[in-house]
Amino acid sequence: MANQVPLVSYLVLNNEPHLVAHECVRCGARYFDRRNACAACFGTEFRDADVATEGEVRAFTIVSRAAPGIEVPFVSAVVDCDGTSVRANIINTPPDPEHVSLGMKVRLATYSMGKDENGTEAIGFGFEPAA
Repeated sequence: MANQVPLVSYLVLNNEPHLVAHECVRCGARYFDRRNACAACFGTEFRDADVATEGEVRAFTIVSRAAPGIEVPFVSAVVDCDGTSVRANIINTPPDPEHVSLGMKVRLATYSMGKDENGTEAIGFGFEPAA
């Protein structure tokens, strides 16, 4: 099997891929980027927290214009994963309002973004319909 690397540092690739957020020890706010202090309470201690792999679409837009080389249309969404907001694309379904809706149940899905000359495969993530 080829070597795989996650596109983002908070994507964990294993038998059950999942996301890991930095959670403020003081107030529980979660972030995917590196923080020196919590934006909610100014706490400075964080711990890693696994994010639920299933969620619900809270907001979405169908993107029809993008930078050169980016295939359109695609669906950009905010997914509530048991209280943690995740910004990601909705994948593995047609990008139209008949197939994507507010409140739609989704689950984390990974996909190949390509391989380099050494065969190392970059893995991205999105959310796909759960039913």
